[in-house]
Amino acid sequence: MNPLPVRLELGAYAPTAGVDLSGVAVTGDTMFLAPDEGSALLRLRREPGGGSLGWEAPEEVPLTEAVALKGEPEDEVDAEGLDVVDGCLWVAGSHSAKRKRVRPGTPPDEVGPRIADVSPERSRRVLARLPLRDGPDGPRTVRAGTEVPGLGEAARLPSGRRGLWGALADDEHLGPFLGIPGKDNGFDIEGVAVRAAHHGGGVVLGLRGPVLRGWAVLLEVAVHAEGPKLVLDGLSKHFVDLEGLGVRDLARDGDDLLVLAGPTMVLDGPARVLRLRGAAATPLPPAITAGEVELVTEVAVGRGCDRPEGLAVLPEGLLVLHDTPAPHRLEGEYLVGDLLPGPGAAPTV
Repeated sequence: MNPLPVRLELGAYAPTAGVDLSGVAVTGDTMFLAPDEGSALLRLRREPGGGSLGWEAPEEVPLTEAVALKGEPEDEVDAEGLDVVDGCLWVAGSHSAKRKRVRPGTPPDEVGPRIADVSPERSRRVLARLPLRDGPDGPRTVRAGTEVPGLGEAARLPSGRRGLWGALADDEHLGPFLGIPGKDNGFDIEGVAVRAAHHGGGVVLGLRGPVLRGWAVLLEVAVHAEGPKLVLDGLSKHFVDLEGLGVRDLARDGDDLLVLAGPTMVLDGPARVLRLRGAAATPLPPAITAGEVELVTEVAVGRGCDRPEGLAVLPEGLLVLHDTPAPHRLEGEYLVGDLLPGPGAAPTV
């Protein structure tokens, strides 16, 4: 069945923040989007009577106002994974280093020096839990330091030795990849899925890279909040045979975990949605073989464009958003995603 077009109104943010989207999370009639650049999210509302096919009234959600961040307000967070569970919005930055891009028209003698330029991008090392306050127009984030009854205040994991970076620095599998840029098969978080409290909690992070001998990596993280800080209680690695692909996003579908899989490098495909049975309700095993991974659907990819990057479960089906969208997906202040209708899609918790 052909996908249905989902029109996202991005308004004034379309030229700068909304063309490339890296993550999406939906709770009720509210959608949160992670633009590919900058340090802010976007919040949209479902069009009245439009079902899941229309979203409007875009608002910027500056992360520097919602949670204490290191660095300057304009520093790039590179938010890649979003999830809403138990009244909180979770945000995962890529944590990846960045290699300078070679733009069209660059003189040949400048290509080598440009791609030798690698920066660690400490501002991308973000894992944050943002409590949401319900209002007449749906849930909203609150200012950093503001407590929401029953949920506490916004909290984030430290970016240094007390966070993921420190926990993985000497890891035999992932440690050697921490300083390698994400698009070079380096360490790169692209998805987050958080188990509800009645399933024991726990944060699952999906890595675009590294892919090791064809095996993708999921990290299962246990944290608790102490004021404005998340404290790392435990960390485990889980290897998934995605036949050479990495994780481009994660989404919960009832008790199952859906994986949007795609290449680690800058390639046009393949891309597919895969299902891990029970992985959103119980701890992951050390390894998941290809035979235990169920194919939900192949996802179309363009030539030099339309690379699937965001996945959300809606009552009507699966929403897929794209990096480097094709021209037909840009309609003035609107961006067009795909709704893949079909069974198996359940509302997020």
